Amino acid sequence: MSTDSLDGGESATRPEIEVTEEAAEQALSLLEGEGLDCGEAGLRLFVQQGGCAGLSYGMRFDDTPDEDDTIYEHHDLRVFVDPASLKYIEGSVLNYESGLQAEGFHVENPNVVSECGCGESFRT
Repeated sequence: MSTDSLDGGESATRPEIEVTEEAAEQALSLLEGEGLDCGEAGLRLFVQQGGCAGLSYGMRFDDTPDEDDTIYEHHDLRVFVDPASLKYIEGSVLNYESGLQAEGFHVENPNVVSECGCGESFRT
């Protein structure tokens, strides 16, 4: 597991962003389906303005991390987080849920003080 930023800074003092094994398996399968190199590419986890509570999560695949990203690696999945998003989601766990009502990735964030009713946006 790597928590080094590309600028060489160590993020050992920051709370870890974790990824469950099931979430990593699902993301790696999607990465491979897109034809991306799982050794270089990764899942970008970010926070953006939006939703009824003010902030929402975003995810996408990137070929390579940005220069100032913190890079986490869990179960062979690389996760890229930009500095602005990190302050909102540090200590979070990325999980994959599959059930009758919903299926998909879910962020369990200990920094959230309130969420909207649908669970799509939050406030810290």
